[in-house]
Amino acid sequence: MVLVEEVPVADRLEAVRARIEAAAARANRDPLDVRLIAVSKGMSAARVDEAIAAGVEDIGENRIQEAADKQRHVCNAARWHLIGHLQTNKAGRAAALFDFVHSVDSRRVADALSAHRPAGRDPLGVLLEVELTGLPTRYGVAESDVEGLVQQLVNVPSIHLMGLMTIAPFSQDPEDARASFTRLRHVRDHMEHVAGWALPELSMGMSNDFEIAIEEGATMVRIGRAIFGERVA
Repeated sequence: MVLVEEVPVADRLEAVRARIEAAAARANRDPLDVRLIAVSKGMSAARVDEAIAAGVEDIGENRIQEAADKQRHVCNAARWHLIGHLQTNKAGRAAALFDFVHSVDSRRVADALSAHRPAGRDPLGVLLEVELTGLPTRYGVAESDVEGLVQQLVNVPSIHLMGLMTIAPFSQDPEDARASFTRLRHVRDHMEHVAGWALPELSMGMSNDFEIAIEEGATMVRIGRAIFGERVA
């Protein structure tokens, strides 16, 4: 794989942060309330180190094996987030490798993460992935099932349910994502009311739509291409 690297990561990161600040200002929010997760799918450990050296504190990965390989070679400390789909049989590795898992979509996955979280580590931060697009290829919990699963997960040991995640349908027009992000925020607000459990995190927004997500309340944005550049075969 050949990477297009004509713009240094630090310069890309500065531009992304400026866009985060502008989006937060439009929504009368503090940009410090938005956690930037640099998604390093397909990138080398050296590129991850470059991002961390430029100030990135959170790294997102889609695949467990890629994260494991990368963590052995990344020199700088960061918080690691699993943002890709998680199968129950791989939850044991995920519980040890990551600080946050954004893609919990069943009690079975949550129980497996709980059972394999290493002793002595802080509880694993988890987010419930909610599927709001109706697309058959998407993972996540249906909106109608969110309340029941939230009520179950708040009592699972060794994990800490921190919020909700969603992926908007892809569109060339970022505005098309707004409805999904608004809907997730409303689901979260309702869940806090009925469950009596704080769910401060909303993980939503990627390179093509993160500004809309911030305007709609995102506290975590998952950005790869805008930080690392395009990947070409």
